[in-house]
Amino acid sequence: MTHVESMLDAHPRDLGNIDKAKLAECIQACFECAQTCAACADACLSEEMVAELTKCIRTNLDCVDICAATGKILSRHASDTGTPRAVLEACRIACRACADECGQHASMHRHCELCAEACRRCEQACADLLASLG
Repeated sequence: MTHVESMLDAHPRDLGNIDKAKLAECIQACFECAQTCAACADACLSEEMVAELTKCIRTNLDCVDICAATGKILSRHASDTGTPRAVLEACRIACRACADECGQHASMHRHCELCAEACRRCEQACADLLASLG
């Protein structure tokens, strides 16, 4: 059992019909993606060709903010499924954009390759959780 799952189990309120495994996986993917995108943006800033990586850095930072917010919102037991659905969809879009942008630099920069992979995992985790919500 992961720490995220333990925290979900420890909450006194029932999750209702939400798939706990998919929720835990998505929360973890969001925070992992946020960390990876922050590290990628920092690595991009250290590259000699930093001016050519401006869009990548901005996309990374957008993804950091959206993934972190999504992970936080999903960590709360909201009774209204409207907000979680909206942030999950926004997170999917941000992750797709970041993965596409980093993917363009993946052959030159290992950090961009790793970032694109984390973004794709998060995008899929968000899609899986959205699908399970019905």
